[in-house]
Order: sequence, then structure tokens, then C-alpha cells
Amino acid sequence: MSATAQTATQTLPTIDVETSQQSSSVPPSLAVQTAEQALQQIQQTPGGVAVVPADAYKNNSVASTIKDILDYVPGVFAQPKFGDDTRLSIRGSGLSRNFHLRGVQLFMDGIPINTSDGYGDFQEIDPTAYKFVEVWKGANALRFGANSLGGAINFVTPTGRDANINSAGIDMGAFGYRRFQGNVGGANGPWDGFFTASNQQSQGFRDHSYGHDTRASGNIGYQFSPDFETRFYIDANDVRQRIPGSVTRTSALTDPAAAAPVNVANDWQRNIDTVRIANKTTMRFDNTTVEFGAFGVDRHLMHPIYQWLDYHYHDYGGFVRATDDRVINGYRNKFVAGINILDGTIDARQYANVGGYKGTPVSSLLQKPENYSGYAENSFYVLPNVALIAGTQYLFAVRDQQVNFSLNGDVNGRSTFSLWSPKTGFLWDVDPTWQVFGNISRSAEVPSFGESVAPNFQNPTFPTIPFFDIKAQTATTYEIGTRGKRPDLTWELTGYRANIRNELLCFYNTFGNCNVTNADRTVHQGIEAGLGAAIVKNIFVQGDGADKLWVNLAYTFNDFRFDNDPTYHNNQIPGAPRHFLRAELLYKHPNGFYIGPNIEWVPQAYYVDSANTLATQAYAIWGLKAGIDDGKYSFYLEARNIANKAYIASASIINQANLNSPLFEPGNGRAVYAGIKVRW
Repeated sequence: MSATAQTATQTLPTIDVETSQQSSSVPPSLAVQTAEQALQQIQQTPGGVAVVPADAYKNNSVASTIKDILDYVPGVFAQPKFGDDTRLSIRGSGLSRNFHLRGVQLFMDGIPINTSDGYGDFQEIDPTAYKFVEVWKGANALRFGANSLGGAINFVTPTGRDANINSAGIDMGAFGYRRFQGNVGGANGPWDGFFTASNQQSQGFRDHSYGHDTRASGNIGYQFSPDFETRFYIDANDVRQRIPGSVTRTSALTDPAAAAPVNVANDWQRNIDTVRIANKTTMRFDNTTVEFGAFGVDRHLMHPIYQWLDYHYHDYGGFVRATDDRVINGYRNKFVAGINILDGTIDARQYANVGGYKGTPVSSLLQKPENYSGYAENSFYVLPNVALIAGTQYLFAVRDQQVNFSLNGDVNGRSTFSLWSPKTGFLWDVDPTWQVFGNISRSAEVPSFGESVAPNFQNPTFPTIPFFDIKAQTATTYEIGTRGKRPDLTWELTGYRANIRNELLCFYNTFGNCNVTNADRTVHQGIEAGLGAAIVKNIFVQGDGADKLWVNLAYTFNDFRFDNDPTYHNNQIPGAPRHFLRAELLYKHPNGFYIGPNIEWVPQAYYVDSANTLATQAYAIWGLKAGIDDGKYSFYLEARNIANKAYIASASIINQANLNSPLFEPGNGRAVYAGIKVRW
């Protein structure tokens, strides 16, 4: 291949790790990349992206939630609420969603985890199951048909063609935590297979936060030839979780283990059973690769809260994607185009919650979301190391609700959305270790059925807006940044500004529950900075395999504001800290031994209401971890929040709060965990 057709420079995220290679004796998978290949591909994107290899967290940490995966990805705010549940926001996405997830689309091997109306959960995510995780911020997630401000996260499982995939491990620690996990896989001629399973349980730090879950997933692949592969996926989850609930600020800081009294009295829970099946087929023709597939998801949510929610989700869809990478008249040109379909039905039934048991029926709804998106993007290399990039995405979405019976005041309704999201940018490989990028992009987010949750409770100031009158949220984002990797230095620095119309925000509430409607104009802007560096080398071991003192840092600056709003003027948008820092300092020995402290710091309290009258509290917590990993055996010991500080990890939001508003989720107290794993 000529110089003009060389791929973009391979750089690494801010985590100093070695990623596993595929076995040289087994042909690699055509459909599933290695972490190195994924990193090389994702960083041909002219915007904020990251690949987190499993070695960054899986063998040296308890790795029980999505926070453990994303801790060192700048721009991502992931904080635990209870059990596996997390408040996740990327660039201020979904801040008004006080339950579940909105604004970031989750995928497993490219198969949607979010439901077809856009809401997501974290209980189906098993951090021990993946070989790497891709983070596509904002409109940079165009390839997934992602249409949200936060972008997309894709969790990628190994195949039987990866090396050293057989493993077993045990993790135990504070608050009754224990997990057993194992993987098995291999290849035989054209066939290969991989299977992973885990069982986890915890009493939880807070009262009424006991939970246990069993998760299993696997895939079987068949290679008709080196250029033709098909792969079948299955994923199943059984999750049972008590909900301690949000409490007042005073309770969170003085009695953090206490649960909300109503949650205990009515035995609030979130229980989920899911089965996901899919097929993905990949074909390669000279300079063109075509991927296509289909999937189906059956999800049962059993959710006693203010009412007993019994929801059955049936989601299904398909996708096709073509990538053409060739030299045209001496210039490299890469063209990507695809279509995504995600449809479903939601049988949403609610009952009175009588001490955690089903009471009399309250409502029965049939909801039918539909999502059809098409996208195309072209990267033209005007120089061997400079690409000009342009693309667009079109989304057509439907939200249809039929009311069979309701005492909640639910009404029939249907809304449709037709949205274009163009994008343009550039990518400059300054040298083989350094990139500069920039883009101007559009994103669009369609509301889910859960946005207007109390249609019959009228507010005298703000009349109730039914879900079918809520508009789509759109944003134009300006982004510029740089990333790179030198032998003892990795970095990422990105600045962005998103001008948003009709942001889905909390403008009024009933019974403490935030009802979402559209703001007029808002602004999200910030800085995302990541750094990994060997600050000292050759301490006790000299030469190429020297020991080192490595610093790893992820800093996020958030400035989210209303823009001359009639009610909230230029107030800060509540729900996320203005400054967020994660950092660690590790001594690393070439034999695999490591030890060092880490810190999480929120130096400034942030508001929990749009009126900016009530805030959280600034905090800093620190921990320590040590262990050894020789590639076959690994052992770690990890201490978290060693000072046992009472702090607010996350918060729900509201329009107007007071000191009695139950909006705060305390972070865990002092905890120690240990784990051992063997790989072969």
C-alpha cells in the first residue's frame, strides 16, 4: 500500500497497559477486532473517543460496575447509586433522568442494550466479560446510528480465536461482596466459541441495598474463508436488587448507610430478566468490508417502586454497514455507510405496590417505539497525514402509545420525528505518535416514554405536557483536540461547546418526581484532559525492562448552563460537578508487581435544582491498591475511601429544591476488596 493509504496513527488511551494479542497459531476473527485494531480504527475519528482494554481494570480491581471501567476516561461522569446502578453522563447528557439512563446509547458487540424507546439500564453489564470497551462521545458515535448528546459505549466480548481466554476468578470484600467468574473458549478449524459467566452478590453499604445477579454470554463463529465469517451471540441476565433510594442532604452526610423510609416500607426493588440473541456476518471484498446482522431482545422488568411496575420489552432490529478504504488517484479515501433498525413493543402494566407485592391494577399500556437511521461518512486524505471528513445521519423515529386501562391519567398518543445530523471535521497525524482533530457536528435525541411520568397530576404554574408533545433535543457541537502516545507519555486534551435546543430538562415536579419537558436554549461546554506518564524510571531495575513510577490522570471541566431562560436565566444546569478529577500514582515492577494510591476529587459542590438553591458538598476520597500480574496468575488487594468519608456520590435533580428534598445518594464507606484470577 502506498504512503497515501496508510492508516491513521495508532495512539493509546491514558491508561498505561499492555493489551492481549491473538494467538499466532489461530487465524484471527474477521468480525471482532483486537483491542489494538479497535484503537487504530476508533482514532480515525476526528473527535473524542477512547478504547479501554480489559487489562486496565479487570485483573487489578474489583471491577463490579461500569464506573470501574470508565473511571479514567475524561468527559465521562459515572457514579454509583446502588448495586450495579450508576448515574452516567457524557458531556452533560441525560442529567434530568433521575432513574435508569438516557442520553448515552449502550451496545454489546454492536447490539443495543438500551430499549427501543431509548432508556437504558446497567444491570446487564458485566465488566468481567469484555476484552475492551469503546467510548464514542457525542456525534462521534455516528457509526452506531447514535443520536444523542452523550454518544455511545460499546462493550466487546472475546471470541474463541483470542489467546489466553480461559480463566477463572474469585473476588470478595466489604459489605458482603463476592463474585465467581469464569471464561472458556477455543477454536477448531473454521469453528470457534467463547462463553463467560459470573455470579455476584452483595449486602450493600446502605440499608435495603442487598442484591445478587447471574450473568452469562457467549458467541459461536464460523469462518467460511478468511474473508467470510458469521457469528451468533447470546446473552442472558438474572438480576435481583433492592433499592435504598435517595435521601436528604443531611441524611446523606450524617447517616449515609440509611435507606429512604418509604423504600423500606414498600420494599422497593429493581429485578430484571433478559435474553438477547443476535447474528453478525462479515464479508471482505478487496478494499470493501460489509457487515450485516439481526438481533432480538426479551426483557422483563419487575420493579416495585411508587407502584409495582411489570414491564415486558420485546426489541428487535437489524443493521448493515459497508466500509470502503482505497486509493483513488493517489489519495486515500475511506467511505463508511450503514442502516440501523431498532423497533419494539413495551407491555407496560402497573399495579399498586403493597409492601413489595402486587396490588390492584392501576394501568395497562402498549407502547410501540420505532427507530430507523441511515448514515454515511467520507474521509478524504488530502495529504498522507491529513484527512478532511464529512458525514451525515438521518433518523426517523416513532413513539406510539395505546392505553388499555389507566387510573394514572395516561392518554393515547403518537409522535414522529424526522431529523438530520450532519458532521464535518479534520484529522491531522502530526507525526506517528501525535494527532490533532476537530469537528462541527449535529446530534439529535428523541424522548423516551418515561419523560412525562405523571400526566394526571396538574401543576398550576406549568401545565402537564404529554409525552407526544415533547420535542426532540438537538445540539450543534464544536470540538477540537489532540491525543498521542510517546514511549513514556500518553495524553488527550479536548475542548468542546454544544449549543442545544429543546434540551430535555426538569422544569416542574410533583411529589418530588422530576417531570421532563423542553428547555429553549442551553449550553454545554467543557474540557476533557487525560494524562499518563512515567515520571521516574530505573528506580531498582535498569535497562529496557526498567521499573517505573507511573501517573494516570483524568480531569473533566463541565460548564452547563441555561441560555437566557425566562425562568432560570443563565443558571447552572444541575446534576454534574463542575470539576471532576481521578488520579493514581503506581509503582510498576517488570515482574508484574504494582502498588500505589489513588484519589477522586470533586473540589466544588454542584447544584441539584434548576433554581440553583441547593447543592451537594465538595469531597475528596482516596484509596490504595497493590497486586501482581504475571500474565497467567494475578492477585490484587484494593482499599477504597480509606478515610471513611461521608460524601454524596450522585444526586437526582429537580426544578426547585429545599433542605427536605430527598435527592442525594451517599457514596460507599471504607471498603477493602481482594481477588485472584488464573488464565490459560
